[in-house]
Amino acid sequence: MWIYMIKRVLLMIPTFIGITFITFILINLVPGGPLEQELLKQKYGTGQNTESFQGIQSGNFRNIPESALKELREYYEFDKPVIERYFKWLKNTVTLNLGKSYVYSEPVWNVISGRFPVSVYFGALGFILTYIICIPLGVLKALKNGNSFDFISSVLILTGYALPGWAFGVLMLILFGGGSFLDVFPLGGFHSAGFNEMTFFGKTADIVHHTFLPVLAYVIGNFATLTILTKNSVLDTLGKDYIRTAYAKGLSSKRVFFVHALRNSLIPLFTGIGNLLSMFVAGSFFIEKVFNIDGIGMLGYNSLINRDYPTSMGLLVITSILLMLGNLISDVVYAYADPRVRFK
Repeated sequence: MWIYMIKRVLLMIPTFIGITFITFILINLVPGGPLEQELLKQKYGTGQNTESFQGIQSGNFRNIPESALKELREYYEFDKPVIERYFKWLKNTVTLNLGKSYVYSEPVWNVISGRFPVSVYFGALGFILTYIICIPLGVLKALKNGNSFDFISSVLILTGYALPGWAFGVLMLILFGGGSFLDVFPLGGFHSAGFNEMTFFGKTADIVHHTFLPVLAYVIGNFATLTILTKNSVLDTLGKDYIRTAYAKGLSSKRVFFVHALRNSLIPLFTGIGNLLSMFVAGSFFIEKVFNIDGIGMLGYNSLINRDYPTSMGLLVITSILLMLGNLISDVVYAYADPRVRFK
């Protein structure tokens, strides 16, 4: 086991380099980067139109002094080859220096860490509710396989699966958001204005009020997958020889199911335990954008739109490391849950 874990950790190094290298090259090839945007601000002010952007993009820097162009290229380090810039960025990242945000003009780590609590809250709540709802539902569908409950629930589940979480969120806002004909929930945000003046119970109720629709959108994305996985796992276990042997010994159906079948049926679900590490990035960028939640997802979305390369790469570093560690933890937990698994 320990040898396997060491090999997996060592394998993370080239994987991390490959992910960051490809992403670094791609985002630097995308037009409309920070240099072009800064030139537009200096030449046209804050307004940007398509014609002016195409002129900057094509290298039409007329009426802009060459000295100003040189200073801007040096400031953004675009005067150096992209490969050299990548290895300089990698060296700084190894020393835990993620750089300085172009948009917020402060260290990337400070920008990201300030948004951790909100994303962890929504990610963890969505993760827990998904397991609490989907596992019992999947077990119930397996026990009632083929009847009307199984059919109707399958239709609803697959319909929800076909609808992206962010699109479901937009639909919920239209039906139940502020300004709609029902006007039950707020349009977005994490809390209302005047939150600091509320009592403890008032703050709790306000957060729950703002949480309901976003968490519902988070859960809908993983709802079908986990439910169907649970159902199929239970059905597969119930068809095993040792289950038939348990029935042949005269054991009651309840004892056979809860003592012998259920535990083994839930083993495949342990593969999702590692997602706890990456729960704050589990939700969609678009869900946080739709509900105006100032978390990691919205930060990633805005950093891509604004070409904030240091922040985008910083989020990529944290996300990729947590996902790789999460996969490793899932494998280890699965091995301990299922004695038949052996890592060599």
